[in-house]
Amino acid sequence: MRLRVHWPSLASHLFLIAFGTVMVYPLLWLLSSSLKPDNEIFTTVGLWPSRFAWENYVKGWYAMPSLPFSIFARNSLFVASMTVIGQVMAATVVGYGFARRRFRLRKPLFALMLGTMMLPEQALLVPRYILFRHLDWIDTFRPLVIPPFFGGAFFIFLMILFMRGIPRELDDAAAIDGCSAFQTFWRVILPLSKPPVVVTGIFAFLWTWNDFLEPLVYLSDPRKFTIPLGLRLFLDNSGVVTWGGMFAMSLLSILPTMAVFFVAQRYFIEGIATTGLKG
Repeated sequence: MRLRVHWPSLASHLFLIAFGTVMVYPLLWLLSSSLKPDNEIFTTVGLWPSRFAWENYVKGWYAMPSLPFSIFARNSLFVASMTVIGQVMAATVVGYGFARRRFRLRKPLFALMLGTMMLPEQALLVPRYILFRHLDWIDTFRPLVIPPFFGGAFFIFLMILFMRGIPRELDDAAAIDGCSAFQTFWRVILPLSKPPVVVTGIFAFLWTWNDFLEPLVYLSDPRKFTIPLGLRLFLDNSGVVTWGGMFAMSLLSILPTMAVFFVAQRYFIEGIATTGLKG
């Protein structure tokens, strides 16, 4: 029996394999570098180490005797968790108001909210810093965890898009049953808004966990540093860089984000599709 080769299909598979290899190579290089001795990381191009240097993880965790990596992980977890809670609470409540309620100045306020999405974050750093300095919040977690409770324009807009698609007959039925506006939100709209809530939580967690700029601006005590700032300390540690330890901690730092994504992947894709962000 003669085997027939479908060349277009074979070519597309080879292209996808090559493209996928290029895309995943940085992650493989990071994994390989975290297990290599320091003298091999930048001197060999192969991914397979001559010796598995598992001690890099211990050296990286305790690279700074007074600042074990658990402190940075704890700070990042606290800031990211509070940000997720704040963004989800604000986005659902404000989004419900814009999407389902009628009140005066609704349209001007909605246009103003959309306008804030056009402002680059870098342009707001200086006025925010001046405001937080007058509030005596500098070198505390407050500038990082309190503003999310006032909502982010992107997440509110995301919630509005989804809630507008929920049939209004549900509101009328809830009103006939005697539900107030808050009861309609809590018992009817919020349970149906699980996909955008999950998307909001995932994006808020990822952006906060990986944020380097805002903690750098507001925090100065190393014991309050988050993981991105903690990794930066590896380059300032007495002029001797433990590359293996730094790459080992870098790999550990991305594991929570990967775990969050894979656990909530179904809701994440559903939320992207139902809110129209798939483009």
